[in-house]
Amino acid sequence: MENNLYKMKAENISGVILAGGENKRFNGITKSNITIGGRTILDRIVETIYGLFGEIIIVTNTPDKFSNYPSCRFTGDHYANLGPLAGIHAGMKASSLSSVFVFAGDMPFTDKEIIERQIDEYFRIKPLILVPEVNGLIEPLHSIYSNQLLPKLEEYLISDKRPAVRDFYNTTDVAYLKLQVSEKTRKAFMNINTPEEATDAEKMTY
Repeated sequence: MENNLYKMKAENISGVILAGGENKRFNGITKSNITIGGRTILDRIVETIYGLFGEIIIVTNTPDKFSNYPSCRFTGDHYANLGPLAGIHAGMKASSLSSVFVFAGDMPFTDKEIIERQIDEYFRIKPLILVPEVNGLIEPLHSIYSNQLLPKLEEYLISDKRPAVRDFYNTTDVAYLKLQVSEKTRKAFMNINTPEEATDAEKMTY
């Protein structure tokens, strides 16, 4: 019964992957298409979250760069050049459910156990945003956002305020899930920003 209740909760969340962000350090390759351990980062994320959420939405302005994701929906930014905050907005706008769990598209080692713990905490305390925190560092692009925030987020994006996710947090109700520093959390929240980091991640797949 408990497992069924958990499943009903998770099915009310859209899994949203921010797959934009071309990087000159990777010769213009979209970071989600970087291969780690023989699979793209996007493949790895989709595999981890597939079947967990009610739907999976991939946010990208270049959907032609991705293929073979028939179980996912694609959407693009509604506000140009405003970074990840516009991507979160696009995911919310496309979502047909009550909340979105937003993932950066450059995290190759997303961890299902950590994701499930976040979902449990989100439904336990019911904040508008739930963000993991490890040793004082937060992960806005591995966080859950209530779609009740959509009007406020749209208002923020059309204002002259700095379009930074952390600045938007100052306008609303945010809760933090404190996680211990460990090899598990270090790996789960690893971002690939440079070829050197991609090489390090490749070694972790051996």
